[in-house]
Amino acid sequence: MTPITLLNDYEFEITINRLAIQLVENHDDFSQSVLIGLQPRGVYLANRIQKVLKQRHAIDVLCGGLDITFYRDDFRRTDKTIVPSVTDIDFEIEHKKVVLIDDVLFTGRTVRAGLDAMLSFGRPKQVELLCLIDRRFSRNLPIQPDYVGKHVDTISSERVAVTWKEIEGKDEVTLFTPKDNE
Repeated sequence: MTPITLLNDYEFEITINRLAIQLVENHDDFSQSVLIGLQPRGVYLANRIQKVLKQRHAIDVLCGGLDITFYRDDFRRTDKTIVPSVTDIDFEIEHKKVVLIDDVLFTGRTVRAGLDAMLSFGRPKQVELLCLIDRRFSRNLPIQPDYVGKHVDTISSERVAVTWKEIEGKDEVTLFTPKDNE
């Protein structure tokens, strides 16, 4: 079976713009709000949203990246050498509204690790979750996003891949079925 394109380049851009508008509706001036992307790929989404907020809405919002490697509940379950990403949070999150951002929400374990890691930087007033793709019906934890680019109903053997212009040269979201993964 051929992989299914869930979002092409054009739809990808529209979705990011819509997510930014939803944030504007809920955060007003952003003076007490920050964006934190989960490493590695949530950072690309956070940076894109920050760029849209600045260019289209004249809103400056603090944006950082959070490495969750050593907060994951499965990081010791591999023989591979663990190579952490970079945490780049050079601002206070204490008493702020934090928008935690990731590209794909699947089981919820990455977000749980992100919440744990974020608390090392202070106690926010409120935490919201934004994701580009929500793979509903696959949660291991009771975590739900506040902002969603696209809901996708998948089974656990399927894979959702987000490609970014910054890495792979194009923006696209693709669904791979078990036969495609072989």
